[in-house]
Amino acid sequence: MLLLLFFAFVSGLVTIFAPCIWPLLPIVLSSTVTGEKKKPLGITLGITLSFALFTLTISYFVKLFNFDPNSLRLFAVIVISFLGLTLLISALSRILEGFVSRISSAFGINNSSNGFWGGLITGFSLGLVWSPCAGPILATIATLAATRSVNLEIVLVTVVYVIGLGIPLFIFATIGSHLFTRTRFLSKYTGRIQQIFGIIMILTAVLIYTNYDKVIQIKLLDAIPSYSNFLYKFESSKSVQEQLDKLKDMKEKVKKEMPAVSSALPNLGNAPEFTGINKWLNTDKALSLKSLKGKVVLIDFWTYTCINCIRTLPFVTGWYEKYKDQGFVVVGVHTPEFEFEKKTENVLQAIEQYNIHYPVAQDNDYATWTAYSNQYWPAEYLIDAKGVIRKVHFGEGQYDEMEKAIQELLKEKGSQINQNLIEMPDQTPKAEYSPETYLGSSRMQYYYPSGTINNGKQILTLSKNIPQNSFSLGGEWIVNGDNSVSGQNAVLEYNFFAKKVFLVLRPGSANKIGEVKVFLDGKLVNVFTEGEDVKNGIVTVDKDRLYNLIQLKNPQNHLLKLEFTPGIEVFAFTFG
Repeated sequence: MLLLLFFAFVSGLVTIFAPCIWPLLPIVLSSTVTGEKKKPLGITLGITLSFALFTLTISYFVKLFNFDPNSLRLFAVIVISFLGLTLLISALSRILEGFVSRISSAFGINNSSNGFWGGLITGFSLGLVWSPCAGPILATIATLAATRSVNLEIVLVTVVYVIGLGIPLFIFATIGSHLFTRTRFLSKYTGRIQQIFGIIMILTAVLIYTNYDKVIQIKLLDAIPSYSNFLYKFESSKSVQEQLDKLKDMKEKVKKEMPAVSSALPNLGNAPEFTGINKWLNTDKALSLKSLKGKVVLIDFWTYTCINCIRTLPFVTGWYEKYKDQGFVVVGVHTPEFEFEKKTENVLQAIEQYNIHYPVAQDNDYATWTAYSNQYWPAEYLIDAKGVIRKVHFGEGQYDEMEKAIQELLKEKGSQINQNLIEMPDQTPKAEYSPETYLGSSRMQYYYPSGTINNGKQILTLSKNIPQNSFSLGGEWIVNGDNSVSGQNAVLEYNFFAKKVFLVLRPGSANKIGEVKVFLDGKLVNVFTEGEDVKNGIVTVDKDRLYNLIQLKNPQNHLLKLEFTPGIEVFAFTFG
């Protein structure tokens, strides 16, 4: 943990050199023009406090009060604009000064708008709209906060990060304050400098309101890509990644993932009952583990757009068909990753498509998922005839081990079985392919150069020199919590390493059918590179499902480019 805290501190420290903070520096300087000696401290604390609070708690407040988080951004724009006007209009400045003085006096504080509290208000507004260049550490913090998985360790890493950020920011603000208030040459032009900075603040507020500040940040990062490359390399060491995995609670999951298969499979506790199931499919009645006592049960958490689940299904359906007459039952718990996966007709279509004959439970509210403390698709829980979990496995692979465990539990309850194993090609990726990549803001972390994007409609510019395992957007996009929607001239580029590329797409409400044009390294895909859902370089998006875009002979590194017609909802990339 100490190592991760050190890296978080250094990452915050070097943020002052990041192009993504440069558009805010003029506002910091402008706020020190009329400031007292404590104002730089107020600005620094305001930025760091609001950024930390906003990052860690916004998802909780959105769920609790059901409000649009962009309203906070609008609030910040209004405050910054007003402060800019106070630098332009002296009468407005006097009104603000009087207001702050009255408030300060009411609390027994001797302060003004040019002192600590004035700086704190300015800094707090800036912290609401600032999105730093996110490396793996900050991306992990943002992802866990978005999924409401904040714990003491996440808070500690965030605090250390903002302390690192605050030190150089305070030095910068202090130098600016001394420069404008102590230099004789500049002090003669204080009034004119205030007006210039007032205009800068108002223009910056307009840029933030129109989201053009992000365009500027991207252009700066394109011009100076060395910072992002340095940050990714600095934070991607093996030791840091191990610490980040612990934050994500993966260490304990790995411990459970491969319990030894022997004549006495381990006792992993009583299996939780099915709960909160919205609908039962492929069965005439609702099931319970109590009603299944005496049978060996495999619970398979899956969702129909997950490529890892799809590759696992032939084995799961094969085990069911082979052992169902010996007292073996599979229950598929369909827990949707995206909103459209909650539709029963979509799940029924997937059941038919993948020849699933065992019962499937729609766990749309994540009730059973939560009861099992599950975190992954696919996830398999093997339960013996007494209702005890005996083996757990997450992800693909280890099919022989799972089938042997099934056989062991069937023999344990007295069934006679054929010990031959199902022979089927294991398509689990052997190479380290590009990671699953979400295109909604709540779980976005591989967007280049800033890691993620704020919600809302915006015009984006494609980045140059995109690092491997990162993507960039261009044209008009509407970014939502779990997806992004294409607008005019919408384009996406992804620098991937894989053999196959899949993307979850939905036609959207604006149109019944959409189209995506697919390019590889600048050329339209052909019969040797296009996936099974691509015809003549075009994907026809007519259903909510997973689409195969690229299919190569071997895993390779390429630049994928997609051009979208307006109204298509894009959710997540997976690779194989």
